[in-house]
Amino acid sequence: MLSTLKARGLLWPAVMTVAGVAILVSLGNWQLRRLAWKEGLIEAIAERVKAPPVPVEDALRRVRQAGLEPRWDFGAAEYLHVSALGKFDHARERYVYEPREQGPGWLVLTPLYLKSEASIGYRAYPGPCAGRIVVNRGWVPDALKDPAARPAGQVAGDVQVVGLLRKSSPGGMFTPKGDPERNIFYARDVAELYGPSCGYHKDRPFIIDAAAEPPNPGGWPNGGMTRLELPNRHLEYALTWYGLALALIGVFVVFAAPRWRRPVP
Repeated sequence: MLSTLKARGLLWPAVMTVAGVAILVSLGNWQLRRLAWKEGLIEAIAERVKAPPVPVEDALRRVRQAGLEPRWDFGAAEYLHVSALGKFDHARERYVYEPREQGPGWLVLTPLYLKSEASIGYRAYPGPCAGRIVVNRGWVPDALKDPAARPAGQVAGDVQVVGLLRKSSPGGMFTPKGDPERNIFYARDVAELYGPSCGYHKDRPFIIDAAAEPPNPGGWPNGGMTRLELPNRHLEYALTWYGLALALIGVFVVFAAPRWRRPVP
């Protein structure tokens, strides 16, 4: 067979076709695995969002893995419905740029010093490195970025925050670097937002996305910014890869048929 293919000038086209089909089919299979993963994630999100909130300290203990250094089961932590009682450190507000339909604006992220003494090995607040977690309080338009423009929302004293637990996200390859001096950032990355301050990026690399209800005093920041509709086009992508594999086979057949019928010299 190999000698026949070689004699008809089809050996290397056949080899390249087989290799190409194998790659395309493997990509299609990978997308089917991604489909199963995404469907499981969507189902888990729906269950977690509807579940009653649990204290964030309990949630963090549940997803922290054993070891000398903090290690986290991020898959088990994502989108957990949690509650937290503490005090906001408004002096450390950080702003992540996020344009919306209403125009340019910012996510307001603020450390919350947890009141509970059970906060995984840290002292009760108000110590400078007390048990703390970053809270995404919600969105403000560009005109309200300055806290002085929304004084009612700068709540003092104990607050109860309810929301969804999300892992810190450093952004993608093309995400611009933040400008700490101007307090302008482009990713919800606690390591970039707060640097080595109190080990945010190691000891608690999470953000609580505050719920929309109850609203913040004065209406700003506007909570409930978690995007729960995850894109799921993996089946479409899988069918595309399988279709390309079939098309490649068809191209080879059209190319090889006249050569196969041609007499061998």
